[in-house]
Amino acid sequence: MRVLGIDYGEKRMGVAVGDELGLMARGLDTILRKTKKYDMEILANLIKSHNIEKIVIGYPVRLDGSEGIQCEKVNRFAAALEKTFSLPVIKWPETMSTKEAEEILINSGYGWKKRKGKVDKLAATLIIQGYLDSLSGKTKNSSGDNKINNE
Repeated sequence: MRVLGIDYGEKRMGVAVGDELGLMARGLDTILRKTKKYDMEILANLIKSHNIEKIVIGYPVRLDGSEGIQCEKVNRFAAALEKTFSLPVIKWPETMSTKEAEEILINSGYGWKKRKGKVDKLAATLIIQGYLDSLSGKTKNSSGDNKINNE
């Protein structure tokens, strides 16, 4: 099952895709957000070209597990994704994924300017890889659960 991963942000959105076997994630792109219509057109092209059957979107719960303002925005975007594409949308806890992506890029020798364009794509890759690993029983997310909502 091909899965699309999204690291949702107000200005940029990182996207990644899982392989056909559901084992490995690969970063695709960072989308500079413009309008809802534009964002959905870009995602529609990715969904079609990669034969996507499910979407996993990072869900930014706080460290204590509570939901903040950004969770409300992700909930609205996830609902729009479900309505637009008629695909299941899984909200996956992604607390600290951007920080982890930043650290990976710093340790890999990327300067600030190069990191800025890659961090969202890498965060999306980490989100979807965590989800794929949970399906195979390799790992669980930081909260110990396998997901926020039921599949």
